[in-house]
Amino acid sequence: MRVPTGARRTALAGSTALLLALSLAPAAHAGAATPAGGRGSLVLIGGGLKADNTQVYGEIIKRAGGSKARIGVLTAASIPASADPDAGDPEKCSNSACNGAYYAGLFKQHGAADAQWIPVDLDHIGNADSDEAVRQVNSMTGFFFGGGDQYRYVTTLLHGSVHTDSKVLAAIRAKLATGAVVSGSSAGAQIAAGADMVTGGDSYEALRDGSSPGYFDDPTRLGYLPEGGFAFLRSGLIDTHTGTNGREGRALRLAADTGHDRVYALEENTALVVDDPGSPRERMRVLGPQGVAVLDLRQSRISGNPQGGWALTGARYTYLSDGDRYDPNRWQILPAGGKRPLIPSAAATIPANPDVFDSPADPAGAPYSFLNTARALAAGTRRTTTAGTFESGPRFTVTFSKQPGFTAWTSDGATAQTVIGLRIAVAPE
Repeated sequence: MRVPTGARRTALAGSTALLLALSLAPAAHAGAATPAGGRGSLVLIGGGLKADNTQVYGEIIKRAGGSKARIGVLTAASIPASADPDAGDPEKCSNSACNGAYYAGLFKQHGAADAQWIPVDLDHIGNADSDEAVRQVNSMTGFFFGGGDQYRYVTTLLHGSVHTDSKVLAAIRAKLATGAVVSGSSAGAQIAAGADMVTGGDSYEALRDGSSPGYFDDPTRLGYLPEGGFAFLRSGLIDTHTGTNGREGRALRLAADTGHDRVYALEENTALVVDDPGSPRERMRVLGPQGVAVLDLRQSRISGNPQGGWALTGARYTYLSDGDRYDPNRWQILPAGGKRPLIPSAAATIPANPDVFDSPADPAGAPYSFLNTARALAAGTRRTTTAGTFESGPRFTVTFSKQPGFTAWTSDGATAQTVIGLRIAVAPE
């Protein structure tokens, strides 16, 4: 079967801004006991979750009860079977039912006692308010939302123009509040966002044209949903596939346009693990082979004009890798044990970077371009470097600089695995 891994560009249906009601009060549904420990947790993956990622699958299962874990799988972000021409071929199918069975099988392979597809999708919208589906949810100790198009989660699990919780979503919210783990990859992580959830767009067009509320047929146009997703995580915006698709630019522009001071930019095959989401005790840890960038816009300033273009100064870029911890309420970073401050080397070089956001128009683009430049600067003695966009008209330059508060951490003595507080400026040429 073909599982959606989060295409470079996902054209999201519709062009009208939709409004959501961010109701956080859980519905009163009786259910099976969930793991003890008070409020639950989130495991949010930036897409591209590999079947052999024992770290991430194991973390979800552990938080759901270990050998007693029961995982409810939701794949409504996928197309329904009725829209899949390969629905009858288990080797080629890529629809909600097929993907649900795939993930359920993976969770069992990784040690869950049980994993079941919860049959809510565009073919079964009515199930979102069925008592049978609610009973199925209440028998679970953890949940996984698959990838695809997050708009389908909005249309299947929220109600009409008011966008209040369906019974199934209310039951999942209640389980989270009493200790369950809620996880998701790509669109399944994105839907956890609160206000101003991103709906699409590429970095260059975002910097050039800005953002607009809604979903757009043009996949390069930066869109967002003002009232957001399910609001499981509200301490910052969320973006996914960040390094692979060069989304740092669109994340900075959306945060600046909508007044947010933080973005969690998730890499593929890597999780941001969140304990006690939405509480004064909220805390985070990175798990996996890549990392999570935290974009800090508290001291940023916006300038520009219609002729010269948009510009930003004063943003801070932090990149956290496996084992690093983060306290969002205090904006504090604790590098993983075994890492030590990196001593910069005069021999370190910074390769030229003419495509800082890995443009889809550049056939020679390299994934993680923005991160590679940040790490190269961190490893050497230079204080500043610049990179540029592949596109021109205008061409944007990104300036990376080491200023007070910057540190880098390493476990091998040479690579800046963790980068803290690198200053970022964006300006048109």
